[in-house]
Amino acid sequence: MNPESLIASASINIGLAMVVLSLFSILKKQPSKAPIYYAKRLSLSNDESFHHQNQSCRFLPSVSWISKAFHVSETEILLTSGLDALVVIRLFKFGIKFFVVCSLIGIVILLPVNYNGHVKNSMTSNNHHSMDLFTISNISRGSNKLWIHFACLWFISLYGLYLLHKEYNEILIIRIQQLRHIRHRPDQFTVLIREIPFCNVHNAHACCADHFFSKHYPHDYLSYQILYTGKDVEDLVSQAKLIARKIDDLKERSIARQTKRGIFLLKESEREKERLALLEEKLECLRLKIHQLQCENTLKQKEFPVAFVTFKTRVAAALVAQSQQHSNPLLWISSMAPEPRDVSWRNLTIPSRLSSLCKLGAVVAASVLTIFFVIPVTAVQGIAKFEKLKTWFPPAMAVQFIPGLSSIVTGYLPSAILKGFIYIVPFAMLGMAKLPGSISKSKEEIKTCNMVFYFLVGNVFFLSLLSGSLLDQIGESFTNPKNFPTRLASAVSAQADFFLTYILTDGLSGFSFEILQPGLLLWSAIRFCFCRRSKEKNPYLFSLPYYRVIPLVSLSILIGMVYAVVAPLLLPFLIGYFCLGYAVFINQIEDVYDIVYETCGKYWPYIHHYILVSIILMQITMIGLFGLKSKPAAAISTIPLLILTLMFNEYCKIRFLPSFRNFPIQSAMENDELDMKSNELEINYKNASKAYSPPCLQSFNSIESLGSTSTSTSSQPLVTTS
Repeated sequence: MNPESLIASASINIGLAMVVLSLFSILKKQPSKAPIYYAKRLSLSNDESFHHQNQSCRFLPSVSWISKAFHVSETEILLTSGLDALVVIRLFKFGIKFFVVCSLIGIVILLPVNYNGHVKNSMTSNNHHSMDLFTISNISRGSNKLWIHFACLWFISLYGLYLLHKEYNEILIIRIQQLRHIRHRPDQFTVLIREIPFCNVHNAHACCADHFFSKHYPHDYLSYQILYTGKDVEDLVSQAKLIARKIDDLKERSIARQTKRGIFLLKESEREKERLALLEEKLECLRLKIHQLQCENTLKQKEFPVAFVTFKTRVAAALVAQSQQHSNPLLWISSMAPEPRDVSWRNLTIPSRLSSLCKLGAVVAASVLTIFFVIPVTAVQGIAKFEKLKTWFPPAMAVQFIPGLSSIVTGYLPSAILKGFIYIVPFAMLGMAKLPGSISKSKEEIKTCNMVFYFLVGNVFFLSLLSGSLLDQIGESFTNPKNFPTRLASAVSAQADFFLTYILTDGLSGFSFEILQPGLLLWSAIRFCFCRRSKEKNPYLFSLPYYRVIPLVSLSILIGMVYAVVAPLLLPFLIGYFCLGYAVFINQIEDVYDIVYETCGKYWPYIHHYILVSIILMQITMIGLFGLKSKPAAAISTIPLLILTLMFNEYCKIRFLPSFRNFPIQSAMENDELDMKSNELEINYKNASKAYSPPCLQSFNSIESLGSTSTSTSSQPLVTTS
């Protein structure tokens, strides 16, 4: 990639980002766009005074939202959005802290060393890589200047490990405090029990659960809620909700017309009355059917071997969840229950014995997607390597006849196409993560994070690197096989220009469109044109997409770390990437995205793992480069650093990870003691016993008084089973 292509990519991305961010700052001030840009605030309160602006400033772009984002404290984020949202913000802050120091080292030390290297031969000039003079490939083989890169590698690695330890420790402290702050939540008193044996005497699972826990935990056991396979009831409830909404809409339209016209036309009034009576009759029929299916005798025939068991103390619940209940570990499988809004009710009906088969299906589906993704990545690298593409595909030379087009095609187009394909990957992986039947939405999204991250590492990073190097070197490698190691070392640094354009596109264009939300703007315009409900104020409320944000940001950290010593010119762009991402997601978390569950920071161990993988890849890459640059002493001396990093990983698994996987008994006891002092313990565990009501036990009263609000899955059950 030549300098013109890099300049074209930077110009397009910067220009596009400025236009999009300016448009966003204007649209954000328009009251009609509040359901899009203030969805979270509107869902919490109907007060719209927060988006009223001075009329003279409403149509002028501004950057006040950026400065406001940097003034939001971590305490505010924690109180309003929870620790999971704070973990996402701290991921951006980690990137800023790390790459600011790396940029100083790279610009002050490594760039002058690389530029003053001794490789000025035909190999560098023939490749036409715009960043070669500023990368390690410009250092001659066996040069003692490589020891400077070695020292910088040690410093950067140790600084990264220090930041990781600091973040892990601080987030663990915040997690313990957050568990104390939300100690009223029912999941702290509740254990999910799966594979409950069938009671042959009473022909039910429920009595077996009650007998087991009454016998083994007589002082701490409170109650249980068995799960039912009530899909037929859920279907009827869905139909009842739909009819109830139609009745509400019909009544609202009738009132609105009567207010507008004063008196109804007789025929129109009679038709609406007949339709309303018919809908109410259907709703009453559904109500009777639902009550028949919800009776105790009918439900006993639909019991499933899964139950939510509630205890009188958090300590008892934690001990039960973290211990083996039976000599056969495949029976009475226990774990801490997710919070009620996080429960994936349909997945709980999937038998545990089928989970392995479902996991295999998810692996096969992910593998198929990975194989198919090779095609667009290789095609993207073919476009990026335009000089080689002209040799292999002569019609591509026609692009050169249009001034400036070749720079746009090779500079901006490859990263834009790749970003477009990457956008659909998290959604596809989320569908695959649902196959194994996770017990909660949070576990599905955590699995999706893992799948997406490793998919991006394999397909976007390694495949881009290998396919780009292959296209660049395939001809010369066969004619001069002895020089292949040298050319490969140059090719690793040569891909820095492609990843620089990727960072620009993912950061400037990606974050800009993230905050603008063009999809919702288009959907809102379509609804306005066809539905003609301009006065509708319902917010477009969506949950924070952890599974999409965390892997993509972690990939950028990986790219930055691998190229921190190889091509330090890329590092300042990463600072801009993380600063813009920080401002964008502060805004989204504060105003747009809803928080549908809270795991108290369980995402951080995975983020820690992703960053550690990045550090290890950086070290392995440098070991290979030192070897290819005929500096075996530096390569051997880097091995202890790699071993130290692996030992640090094992230490973190022992020191921090168990406290994220389990509910510490000490913390549970302290929370119980706080409740005892405030006389809230009995209130909290009684509320917990009523919180886990399956959808098929939903009270019909909540449907009759539906209106436009969504129903809760934690309503009072109609049938008591304990």
